[in-house]
Amino acid sequence: MNIIEITDLNAPELAVYTRLTESQLRNKLEPEKGIFIAESPKVIGTALDAGCEPLSFLMERRQIDGPAAGVLARCPGAVVYTADRRVLQTLTGYALTRGVLCAMRRPAPRRAEELCRSASRVAVLEGIVDSTNIGAIFRGAAALGMDAVLLSPSCCDPLCRRAVRVSMGTVFQVPWATLGDTPADWPEKGMDRLHAMGFKTAAMALDDRAVSIDDPALQAKEKLAIVLGTEGDGLAHSTIARCDYTVMIPMQHGVDSLNVAAAGAVAFWELRKR
Repeated sequence: MNIIEITDLNAPELAVYTRLTESQLRNKLEPEKGIFIAESPKVIGTALDAGCEPLSFLMERRQIDGPAAGVLARCPGAVVYTADRRVLQTLTGYALTRGVLCAMRRPAPRRAEELCRSASRVAVLEGIVDSTNIGAIFRGAAALGMDAVLLSPSCCDPLCRRAVRVSMGTVFQVPWATLGDTPADWPEKGMDRLHAMGFKTAAMALDDRAVSIDDPALQAKEKLAIVLGTEGDGLAHSTIARCDYTVMIPMQHGVDSLNVAAAGAVAFWELRKR
C-alpha cells in the first residue's frame, strides 16, 4: 500500500474530499473524469463488487489494519491518505463515516433501454432532489424487487455522497439510468420511451379517480413502471395524464400522504412481480 501521512486537510491532493462540490466531482463536461465518494468499508466493498474503480482512500490510521483491511487488500496500489482522528474531525461530517472514505471513478452512464430489456418492474423518479430520499428509495427498490431505477433529468444524482451513504451501497446493486439529458426530455419523451419498452405506467398520486394499489389488474401487468413524484407537490399533472394508471395507497386516521421513500417502499412491495 502507498500510505501517505497528512497533517493538513488543505493539501491539494485532498481536494476531492475537502473542497470540490458534488457538481465538480460529477464533472458533466468530461464525464470520463467524474468521481464520487463512498463511505464506510461496507459501502466501499459493495462498490468494488459492482466493478467501481478506487482512486484513493482517506482514513484514520487505526482503520488500515482494522475494519478497512479487507477493502484495502482488494485495492493494491491505491493511495491511502491517513491521519489521526483529531485532524480528520476538522473535515465536516467525517466523524459520521466510520473512519473511511474512498474516492472512486464514476461508472459510464447507461441507457434505460439497455437496463430494461428483461425488466418487469422499474421505479421511475420525477424531480426528486433530496439526496436522503434518493438513497432511501434505492434501498427500498433493491430490497423489494425493482429491476431498475430510472430518473428524470431534474433528479438528484444517485452517486452524491449522502445518497450513496443512505442507500447503504444499493445504488451499486440496482441498475439505474436517466431518462434524458435535459428537463425538456421529461415527461413527454421519457414517457414515450417507457411505453416503447413495453411498460404500463402507474402514477402514484392523490386523485379521486385513482385505483387502489391492491387492484389485481396492476399486479398482473407483465411490465410495470411505478412513477413517483417530487417531495412537495408530487407528480406533475402532465405526467399523470400520460400514465396508464393513477394509483393511490389507502390510508387511515386522516393521513393524506407518505414521504416519497415510504410510499415507494409500499408500492414496490405491493406491485412486485410475484
